[in-house]
Amino acid sequence: MKILSMDEAGRGCVLGPLVVGAYCCEDSALDAVTATGATDSKKLRPAKRVALQAGLRALGEVALIEISVEDIDNGNINTLEEEAFAAHILRFGPDLVYIDAPCAPAAIPAFAARLLRRIAPLAPRFVIEPKADLSYPWVGAASIFAKVHRDALLLPLGAVGSGYPSDPVTRAWLAARLAEGALPSCVRTRWGTIEKLRQEALFPPAVGDGG
Repeated sequence: MKILSMDEAGRGCVLGPLVVGAYCCEDSALDAVTATGATDSKKLRPAKRVALQAGLRALGEVALIEISVEDIDNGNINTLEEEAFAAHILRFGPDLVYIDAPCAPAAIPAFAARLLRRIAPLAPRFVIEPKADLSYPWVGAASIFAKVHRDALLLPLGAVGSGYPSDPVTRAWLAARLAEGALPSCVRTRWGTIEKLRQEALFPPAVGDGG
């Protein structure tokens, strides 16, 4: 039985593309995938993520879809991600699909229904759960490949932190770019974080202002 697992990297980030990873293997390889130690990529050190890739590639096939900053700014990230999931399913034609849920548990049935419409006439079985990358090592494998790929794309930017809006390093990097007069093309400019930083640059808090 062909198993397809999917997860993304960078959905909540303000920098860089969203990378939707797919890892496809036979059900007979699942024990070996588990033995590699694959799990949620965020639980692994960067060097460990990179080191795991060779063993995972020997057990399955990998595919990655990059959703660009421009597409994210001009579109709907939920729709774009669903389109990427559908493209992976149509490519591999799996019997069973595991997905780290990109939505709240209550929204999973509607998400699954939309996905089935996109991939018709294919009709694989679905396992869609929050934190599936932590529960199923084969989904962890998809998250590892997506994360390593996205990290490599951000490496030339230097010390940008995690890329998440709450990261002080990321916010400081964005503020510095705004101070220079322009944001580079790697920034998702429609995000509220950017507008807030623009306002802070225009109206910095007064010295001693504790607000």
